[in-house]
Amino acid sequence: METPMYFWGTGRRKNALARVRIRPGDGTIKINEREVEEYFPRLVWQTQVVQSLRAVNLEGKVDVFVRATGGGLTGQAGAVKLGIARALLKLNPELRPLLKKEGLLTRDPRMVERKKFGQKGARGMRQYSKR
Repeated sequence: METPMYFWGTGRRKNALARVRIRPGDGTIKINEREVEEYFPRLVWQTQVVQSLRAVNLEGKVDVFVRATGGGLTGQAGAVKLGIARALLKLNPELRPLLKKEGLLTRDPRMVERKKFGQKGARGMRQYSKR
């Protein structure tokens, strides 16, 4: 039996990492061996996952398999979105202008600011008492 040809893409956001494999197929999307609706219960996350496929009109034409780790579900959804976009570029480099225009090839650089010593959090300080 011939092994199917996969195209890989890696997506990251916050502390989440998504390793994405795509191949031409019937539109199956599996994240950690589970359906999208099951893994990402919120509609916002589900929409984010298929955003890259919708931008290039490949929704329902490629199978997507994802291994997502780290962070929370919001970060993982963002990582999957970037991973799918990068894998689509490997599948067809001519999709770059479409993906670039939608801003799907840019990694979100925002990270959690570290907690400072002597403070409650990154910005939260103890309440100041004048008297």
